[in-house]
Amino acid sequence: MLKGFKNFLMQGDLIVIAVGLVVATAFSTLIKSFTDSIVTPLVSAVESRAGGTPGLGWTVNGQFINVGAFISAIVYFVIFMAVIYVVLVVPYRAYMSRIGKEVFAAPKAAPPTKTCPACLSADLPVAATKCKYCATDLSTSAT
Repeated sequence: MLKGFKNFLMQGDLIVIAVGLVVATAFSTLIKSFTDSIVTPLVSAVESRAGGTPGLGWTVNGQFINVGAFISAIVYFVIFMAVIYVVLVVPYRAYMSRIGKEVFAAPKAAPPTKTCPACLSADLPVAATKCKYCATDLSTSAT
């Protein structure tokens, strides 16, 4: 049982996921600090009111709607996802393509098809000579 558990833990994909999670957590902390220390004060400085309400937003029924904090969260998300893409996804995709596996690739285009003139099935391969649904001869028909 312990040997099976060890084999499970030492699978390549699981190790990559664990390392990616640790790196993502570290980058998350770094970028959160950047947005809290730099972006949020800049957004708050754009519209600071003398009445004591900090930042960009407005008050509705005594509750302050902090739009600046939301803008900071959007900036945080965009920066975080860009860093994760550049630091983790691009190198991992390059590594996997070197060993012959394709990951995070764009979906491949569907092969071209033709339509059966008799039953109107549209998923027949272009090279088909007979309809797989109604057995109509397709070699003489133009579709």
